[in-house]
Amino acid sequence: MDSNTKEKIIRLASEMQGDLVILRRDFHRHAEAGWTEFRTASIVANYLEGYGYKVLVGEDVIAESAMMGVPSEEILSLHMERAKFQGAHAQYVDKMKGGKTGVVGILETGKPGPVIGLRFDMDANDMTEAKDEKHRPFREGFASVNDEAMHACAHDGHTAVGLGVAKLLMQLKDSFSGTVKLIFQPAEEGVRGAASMAEKGVVNDVDYLLGMHLGSSAPENGLFICGTNGFLATSKFDAIYSGVPAHAGAKPEEGKSALLAAASATLSLQGIYRHSKGASRINIGVLQAGTGRNVVPDKAVMKIETRGITSEIDGFVKKEALRMINASALMYDVDVEIKEVGGAKSGKSDDELIAFAKKSAEGSGLFNKIIDSANLGGSEDFTYLMDRVQQRGGKASYVIVGTKIAAGHHNSFFDFDEGALSKAVAILLLMVLGKN
Repeated sequence: MDSNTKEKIIRLASEMQGDLVILRRDFHRHAEAGWTEFRTASIVANYLEGYGYKVLVGEDVIAESAMMGVPSEEILSLHMERAKFQGAHAQYVDKMKGGKTGVVGILETGKPGPVIGLRFDMDANDMTEAKDEKHRPFREGFASVNDEAMHACAHDGHTAVGLGVAKLLMQLKDSFSGTVKLIFQPAEEGVRGAASMAEKGVVNDVDYLLGMHLGSSAPENGLFICGTNGFLATSKFDAIYSGVPAHAGAKPEEGKSALLAAASATLSLQGIYRHSKGASRINIGVLQAGTGRNVVPDKAVMKIETRGITSEIDGFVKKEALRMINASALMYDVDVEIKEVGGAKSGKSDDELIAFAKKSAEGSGLFNKIIDSANLGGSEDFTYLMDRVQQRGGKASYVIVGTKIAAGHHNSFFDFDEGALSKAVAILLLMVLGKN
């Protein structure tokens, strides 16, 4: 890439900073949790179509069989109507029934070249935002107006960055060759959404795939991480025990306690053996049971997650967990149902793309601190898309653009320095055009 094109990209990205802030704050104010991003996704689709992209939505980019942790039809319908009331574009919302809120924009230059994919997640967290003058979004009037939905992980910023990249890519279409796919993914929180897009095949033809996060392992301005590793594979599932209720005083022998089965399983799960090949995790985050002190409890729900430094280790922990959960059901003569509600693979950024990202960042002048790679320290379902590309001979990486944050991710006071938005747009554009 010549220096004139590089300077033009950085200038154009800087000039759109104000528009990026407006977009980010609009998405922040209308936060939507996983599989309910009807307003967000419809706005994204409308912008992409207006820019001249081929736009695919709904069942064209989401495989229903691979969707995990989807809300009930009743809840989805309520969110669809709310989205329309809040300004969603109905022609797109109607194509997203069932929670199929993914969007893909395709730019074909008509010139031979690689297929480059960029993934942006759109969903908010299931939490209530702080209503406190110390919290800038509340103080300045763009805190979430939707109950129990807050952008506490910068996905509002990611979506705004994706639209910024889309607009400038179309303006710069004559400067590169090949095809660019912009993938706007639902339901990353809870690692529920990417598998359905991978299964649909949206990245099957991608040669180079990039994911991006603001903040995360880089909570300071001017920092850029060229690649991310240490993605923990994870499985998230619910165990639902069903027993028989009975009067605890008059006829306790007629009851079958779901609570005792769940309690036994909870203790047993903590005793799963560690694995010799690396780190593993298990957590029972929720245990709910019973209806009253004088009733043998016939219902119990456990919400569980396992993790492993590799998919093999996570699979071992999950297999052992399911064995113990089923054994507890047999021991107390109750039934148990397992519901898969999320998951992610382990993953590793390709060294080739890490080196390329480093070269792009060093030549941009956008960052004062550049790190080759860092560990995510958690899970990200981008790994489903990453794995699909890598299994087909392509390359994938996950970069992090640093930004100062007001509180930790998934905190009700979370906010970030919006100056990172234009930098993220610029570095992604430099990488796309640099691969041509």
